[in-house]
Amino acid sequence: MPNRLQSSTSPYLLQHAHNPVDWWEWGEDAFAEASRRGCPVLLSVGYAACHWCHVMAHESFEDEEVAQVLREGFVAVKVDREERPDVDAAYLSATTALTGQGGWPMTCLLTPSGEPFWAGTYLPRDQFLQLLRTAAEQWEQDRDRLEEGAGQITSALQEAHARAASTRVGTDLDLHAAVATLGTEHDPQWGGFGGAPKFPPSMVLAFLLRHHARTGDERALHMVRSTAEHLARSGTYDQVGGGFSRYAVDRAWVVPHFEKMLYDNALLLGVYADLARTDETSRPWAERVVRETVEWLVRELWTEQEAFASSLDADTDGVEGATYTWTRSELAAALGPEDGERAADLLGVTSRGTFEHGRSTLQLREDPADWRWYAGIRQRLDVTRSLRAQPGRDDKVVTAWNGLLISSLAHAGWVFDEEDWVDLAARCARFLLREHVVDGRLRRSSRDGVVGGALAVAEDFGNLADGLLALHRATGDPHWLVEAEQLLERGVDLFGQPDGGFAATGHDGEQLFVTPTTTGDNAEPGGLSALALPLVRAGAQGARPDLLERADEALRVVTAPAQHAPRFAGWSLVAMEELAAGPVTVQLGPDASPELVRAARHTPVGTLVMGAVGPVDGLEPGQALVCRGTVCGLPSSDPASLP
Repeated sequence: MPNRLQSSTSPYLLQHAHNPVDWWEWGEDAFAEASRRGCPVLLSVGYAACHWCHVMAHESFEDEEVAQVLREGFVAVKVDREERPDVDAAYLSATTALTGQGGWPMTCLLTPSGEPFWAGTYLPRDQFLQLLRTAAEQWEQDRDRLEEGAGQITSALQEAHARAASTRVGTDLDLHAAVATLGTEHDPQWGGFGGAPKFPPSMVLAFLLRHHARTGDERALHMVRSTAEHLARSGTYDQVGGGFSRYAVDRAWVVPHFEKMLYDNALLLGVYADLARTDETSRPWAERVVRETVEWLVRELWTEQEAFASSLDADTDGVEGATYTWTRSELAAALGPEDGERAADLLGVTSRGTFEHGRSTLQLREDPADWRWYAGIRQRLDVTRSLRAQPGRDDKVVTAWNGLLISSLAHAGWVFDEEDWVDLAARCARFLLREHVVDGRLRRSSRDGVVGGALAVAEDFGNLADGLLALHRATGDPHWLVEAEQLLERGVDLFGQPDGGFAATGHDGEQLFVTPTTTGDNAEPGGLSALALPLVRAGAQGARPDLLERADEALRVVTAPAQHAPRFAGWSLVAMEELAAGPVTVQLGPDASPELVRAARHTPVGTLVMGAVGPVDGLEPGQALVCRGTVCGLPSSDPASLP
């Protein structure tokens, strides 16, 4: 029999709808039930593409004995971290504080008031059962002690958050110093930063491209080129189908964790588009990656609602990477002996294997001698692979992640003169504005056109606004600018903090045991940077000095962490670079010449180029206007007048 999760809009929760566990969704009803029964809450947090979440589900949550222990002693609450990032962030802070690390699946034991008294991550079935039985026994025998401990944990976390907020002092950031710090952490052999596991550093690369554009710093461009090329030629990039996996387990990017996330691919799409127009030596492979990634996004993640799904699982039928890995004999069977042998050598498929059980990921460490032959090989492998079992898809539509893709897709469409890409971005934006705004309040996600109950958080507002601003630049339609400004003004009201920063959750949102912070960037932009960057761009595009000032105020809150740990502040650094450059805008008048448009497409990264669909005050047809900050030059029709 299905449990309470059967009506959820979260594919992750729906994966657990037929568990024998008596699951509750996060909400007042679950905690009221715990209070009525006088029992603790088991909180389990994960997401649909998470490999170890699947493992724990099969081992524990599909097990009748585990389900019985949970029914007798707990109220079991299941949370999709992608649908409720506020809940995830709050309890992740507790898990990290108590264990020194965090991750998913996240397992917490809470009092009926929501305060944690135990926290951890994945547990094998036997250890999980032992934890549940011990906790239930201790709760029965000494509840007061556990509740007192939970109160102490909560107080300590609240005090730590308060101290962090009080010590965030606005200072000027030395952007050169941030680049120098990244230089010490850059892997000179394989690109990227730090050791294994290695994550695609998309936001840091976006910052370095802008720093190079503003200063001419060749170190910055070298780090981008090195990282982007190694990543594009590796097993972490899908050489057959396009798109990037979440991260690599090794320094050389050979073996990925195979889940494919919308936000990773959205951010990387923007980086490769900008690298292609910045660096002619990189353009052939960078443009190829852009085009293949767009094809993958449309083929695999586009939904009937005209928006983009969240992710593809790491597993196929419980086996990680089963869809994507090959042996030499499988290549020979798919391509014939001669082409199979040649493809195996080109793509790094060895007799011993580069992955598990003698299987290999595909890598393109060198260009093929014959690109036409290679295109045919890719097509034939794609057909063969399509006959295999495929990974599951999390088809919920997350506002923030779609906002990131709208921005990158509209921008890439403009860079490569692909109007269809801009149109896709616009169709997605129209869906979000039409369906994800309920009673004037933006929501976090939907599925199959049904919007979920979770309120949008700061990054939803900021990333969607940034996408609308990219559409304004690509199309010249002022409607997108108006919608973006309204979102940002609402976001500043909802998330603004006394220190100038932004909270993760709105003032109208649920108050958790601790307020999540948003100063850093992790796998995706944090709430502060997600709002600050479009404030910079809207201030420039809409001639709004007040928005530029508000962005500067927010960014001053994160200057210290951005300088000392730039790998975790990439999106804030992007905003700081664009502010430091001006921001620089180019307004194209109507009927701009092909030469002027071509020159605009090759302006430095970070330059905000706006098209026009009608008359522009002060511009004659065929002219362009360049502004830096609040200072503008004279209109000109000369392509050489552009930055």
